[in-house]
Amino acid sequence: MANTFTNPVNITEAIQKKLFPTVMMWNRLEGRPRTHHFDKALRAEVRDALWMLCKQWQMGEFKGEDAGSPVFSKIKINSSLLSEHILGNGPNLPISNNMPMETLVEQKAIPMERNASKISLDIRLQLGKYWVKLLKSKSLETYNSKYIQFYGFSVPVKDRNTDYVHAHKEELQQWLAISGRCVDGYEIIKNIKLGNAATKDIILDPSAADHEIILNELGNHLIKYFENNFIQPLNENDAWLPDRVEYKASFIDDNATKNTLKAEEYYHGHLDWYAFNLESENSLYGKPPHLDTFIPTPVEFDGMPDKRWWKFEDYKTSFGDVTPATTDLSKLLLIEFGLTFGNDWFLLPFELPIDVISEIQGLTVTNNFGDNYWIESTEKGGSTLNDWTVFRQTSKTFNKKLFLCPSAIKVQEGSPIEEIWFIRDEMANMVWGIEKVVPSSIGKGVQGAEYAIQKRQYHEKFISSVEVIDHIANVYYNAMTNVPENWIPFIPVHVDGHKREIQIQRGSMLRVIEGDSLSLEKIKPLSSILREGLESIPKPLPYLIHEEEITRAGTKIIQGFQRTRWLDGSVFVWFGAKKKTGRGEGNSGLSFDQLETVKIK
Repeated sequence: MANTFTNPVNITEAIQKKLFPTVMMWNRLEGRPRTHHFDKALRAEVRDALWMLCKQWQMGEFKGEDAGSPVFSKIKINSSLLSEHILGNGPNLPISNNMPMETLVEQKAIPMERNASKISLDIRLQLGKYWVKLLKSKSLETYNSKYIQFYGFSVPVKDRNTDYVHAHKEELQQWLAISGRCVDGYEIIKNIKLGNAATKDIILDPSAADHEIILNELGNHLIKYFENNFIQPLNENDAWLPDRVEYKASFIDDNATKNTLKAEEYYHGHLDWYAFNLESENSLYGKPPHLDTFIPTPVEFDGMPDKRWWKFEDYKTSFGDVTPATTDLSKLLLIEFGLTFGNDWFLLPFELPIDVISEIQGLTVTNNFGDNYWIESTEKGGSTLNDWTVFRQTSKTFNKKLFLCPSAIKVQEGSPIEEIWFIRDEMANMVWGIEKVVPSSIGKGVQGAEYAIQKRQYHEKFISSVEVIDHIANVYYNAMTNVPENWIPFIPVHVDGHKREIQIQRGSMLRVIEGDSLSLEKIKPLSSILREGLESIPKPLPYLIHEEEITRAGTKIIQGFQRTRWLDGSVFVWFGAKKKTGRGEGNSGLSFDQLETVKIK
């Protein structure tokens, strides 16, 4: 019986009746060593061609539709280069293709003044130090004292209006250290940009007629130094929308149909293809298509089964150690792809320049049998627009365009100079802009709560005495409670021309100090984000924010300096903002018309 089992007389009958069930297909064969010497096994000697054909049949290789491999390919592609950009609601400007997209869109003007007072002393001193260096390079050190006199620093007189210096010990020490000793380089730049010369108010040496020309040339060098170190928006036209507390930018290419890419509601700090919407509805190009040829390269990955069985495979990924559960369908599909179809994919290395919008018309592939195939995208014009495809922008009509965005690879962020928390206060029926971090005059961010306390204590020192009032009744009337001075109110107002639509408008709290003989002063914000419109000339403008931008979860705005290095090694530093989700609603404790119990001491 044993002989009959292992050696059937009629093989055809045995197979038809399935008398001997066996496994007829394998995905992988591994040798089992029976000796300590592997020399002969590693030679992989083959003496029987029929045996090889049987193994091909056993592994299912004859089930393939074709056995050709791509050896040569051509690509037909249309492309166009970005030529114009629009920041915010500004005008069309030619684009500069030598900087990261984040730098171009996020750049904001560095706040150098606040309420007609100097701030950002660190930058002013840096520019002044460079100006002294320029004077020394031309042997004009004799003018240092004159520039300190007309373009220097001086400590303001101590009174109720100079709390921005005298209320804060660290800032006062800085002002005392530089007063009458250093040059304010930014004031020189400011005067030059106003149309004045770098020698304005400076009495030149009458014996040297060429000093005026040299000093004016040095003034131009100082401006270039400032612009090279700090990216500033042209004519203060930036992409920041104060009423939306986010960025908006558009880019237009040099194509005949003017493809337009719009980045709306951008605030997260990394600008890439997914932040843009494509506004063009045409696929016409004014330029002829670009043709290029290359050799396809097989796709490889860690743990991929090698097609040469005697070659050792990578140990980093072992599909044999993967133990999927019965519900892990995605994991099973991944294993099947890696073991069965891993060597069916090829990579076509085609390089594109940055700042381009491209569209692949098709590929011509030639296999090792000499057959040519024209391959187009599987998506057609009638595809559903809601179908998501990686690297494709949202558009009104079907498109196959690819935008290669010049994004920064890594951006270094400095400590926050400003940090604002917008919260909803349902009890007071308003929104608060809490200045968590505010910019000090010396150029760094400080805690807004501590800054507000120091300022209030400074004003309280000017009040000599407080009249003591004897309360006859057990209660007294309080018209309004106080909130910290770093809490800026935003109240709902109706939009002009609408009956129900509202926006939130910046308001002001009063600084109420018991015994103060001066008229009540309105507390103004210190951060440039909340001071929008206050510096406008000839009069301040109101600041309105769309109600939907401040959600119940709150909104947090962080603003500070950012730095990155570009492809050619150049360094870019700019002042930009980010928007993040807040930490929920809040309660300021603000209330009106309160009867409070008299506290007996």
